[in-house]
Amino acid sequence: MSTKLQAPRKSQRSQSVAVGRALQGLITTAVRSQPRDMSLTSLSTLSTLEQCGPRRITDLAASEGVAQPSMTALVSTLERSGLVERRADPNDGRVVLVALSSDGLDYIRSRQRGIVEEFAQLIEQLPPDHTDSLVAAIPALLRLGRLDDVRRNPYLGSSPFPGTNPC
Repeated sequence: MSTKLQAPRKSQRSQSVAVGRALQGLITTAVRSQPRDMSLTSLSTLSTLEQCGPRRITDLAASEGVAQPSMTALVSTLERSGLVERRADPNDGRVVLVALSSDGLDYIRSRQRGIVEEFAQLIEQLPPDHTDSLVAAIPALLRLGRLDDVRRNPYLGSSPFPGTNPC
């Protein structure tokens, strides 16, 4: 009979909170590693356009969680900066779509590369077993992103093609 005391297993909720805190810290690291030349909503909008392609302002407002007039103002600012452009919808000439310009695409991809490189340098400083743990967590991290996509856009949950573009 063992007299060794076993620590009680953490509840799933407390584990989830602990992982959430760790992820929040990594998000802070990512934000701090990049120049603060643009609002997070602007960056998120550019990222959405990069992932999803041209979108209506009303769709962008919904996906970014802002009011349509706020998105209109944001798009105007991004357009003056040369990062987005307005285009006629090829399927409906009455509709205007917002699309990344080539400068916008270069800008968002450069920021993404910077964040990836920042994390890669940090990960290279970890012991191999920690790196292996992070690699093993990639499917779960990707699934977290997909769950967030579905939460923000509930119609995605019914997609017959899981893992496809969240747009």
